[in-house]
Amino acid sequence: MPSQPSAFLVQPDLAPRIAAIPRPRIVVIGDVMLDRFVYGSVERISPEAPVPVLKFEREAQMPGGAANVARNLCDLGASVELIGLAGNDSARAEIERHVETIPHWRLNLVVSEQRPTTTKTRFISGGHQIVRLDTESVSSLTQHEENCLVALVDAAVRDADAVVLSDYAKGALSERVIAAAISLANARGIPVVVDPKDLRFDRYAGATVLTPNKLELERALHRSCAGDAAIASAGAEFLRLSGAKAVVVTQGEKGMTLFEPNEVPRHFEAIARQVFDVSGAGDTVAATLAFLLAAGFPLAEAVYSANLAAGVVVEKAGTATIGRDELVAEIGRATRGRHALKIAGLQEAVVQRRRWSAAGKRVVFTNGCFDLLHPGHLSLLRQSRAAGDKLIVGMNSDASVRRLKGEGRPLQDQDSRAMVLAALEVVDLIVVFAEDTPLALITTLHPDVLVKGADYALDQVVGRDVVEGYGGTVILAALEAGHSTTATIDKMQRG
Repeated sequence: MPSQPSAFLVQPDLAPRIAAIPRPRIVVIGDVMLDRFVYGSVERISPEAPVPVLKFEREAQMPGGAANVARNLCDLGASVELIGLAGNDSARAEIERHVETIPHWRLNLVVSEQRPTTTKTRFISGGHQIVRLDTESVSSLTQHEENCLVALVDAAVRDADAVVLSDYAKGALSERVIAAAISLANARGIPVVVDPKDLRFDRYAGATVLTPNKLELERALHRSCAGDAAIASAGAEFLRLSGAKAVVVTQGEKGMTLFEPNEVPRHFEAIARQVFDVSGAGDTVAATLAFLLAAGFPLAEAVYSANLAAGVVVEKAGTATIGRDELVAEIGRATRGRHALKIAGLQEAVVQRRRWSAAGKRVVFTNGCFDLLHPGHLSLLRQSRAAGDKLIVGMNSDASVRRLKGEGRPLQDQDSRAMVLAALEVVDLIVVFAEDTPLALITTLHPDVLVKGADYALDQVVGRDVVEGYGGTVILAALEAGHSTTATIDKMQRG
């Protein structure tokens, strides 16, 4: 399956165009859930049965399912109306309390006396799920429930810029509810994005785009989809049989493939990520597609952006979302090239540092000019990376290097120096700073470990008091004798 080059698909102004989108009105219809996360530690096996004993530490709750799609849309900057079904219970009340705290989010729930609010409780130890408990009913809607849902859909879609059908096969999206939503949207000429879990995928005929994942594609077509050729064949068949106008098959770390009638499939490679939690990544894809299609963006640009958005949220813990600023920053960095993804402004770096912290990663910071990269630099960077899980490098700007080293320096401009650093596997993030010292950077980024070369004494290390003040560690890295940029330049001049 051919990979579509990003330079061909992505216009240089994509990020600023997304930043300038006014607030679209989007209706989300589907299975509303509550996601619960119970965190604890496992230190022993139960004497009653061969199962781990989870020692409770804390609990978090947030809207899930269709409600997580709505939450993603709100964070992207949409005005959202969520329509769904819930039980008359505390889980519904918790969802309502959460929605009340988020601007531009209207909740319209049909309350059922026959079923509970779908709740997924994940028990987590050491950053990994050890078991999940589901409370749910997947019985068919009563006539009254279906009439209420159709009435809400009819009223909401008439004033919308896009519709999302978030179908988790829990019962809220009956054939009549789906048909009403798609028919009304098509009559108004607005896009319909469907995240389908029901194997009867022809129920979504007329939708703008369906977003099955690889497993859902296999289940729907009753065959394996191992390999690019199998995905290409299955995606084309799914598109034909579903009656949708387009299909996007999501494939996790392998990216996404877009299928449109009479078009060669377009594949969008995923960027390599440190995956922490895949919960809700499909919701982010559906939300990002709907947000951009509602704003009139071409489908290919929407898929490209959704692919990047999903990559961001899998680095976060729990059922996460992506904000518009995060998406714009990620697209900007991706447009500059693969290695440039490691080069960030301060605010981008703060966001990334928080993600790593939430994932339990130990973050290390070191800094320098890195004008002509030599073995001494490599030794410093390797020792720094070995001190933790992620390495942020603060790099002096061109003006800062001139003040420190004199006229004629640096030999390479800051963009070139940053790109060389970004190509190193041991470096995870680079932030250029214009000051003479990295003190402001260290204070803002709050690294767990600060590393400097052993040509400094501890009391000379800038930022030492800040890092040690909040319980961090300062390390002096051993020097690689006989290597310095200044000595190399002198040797070149003598030669």
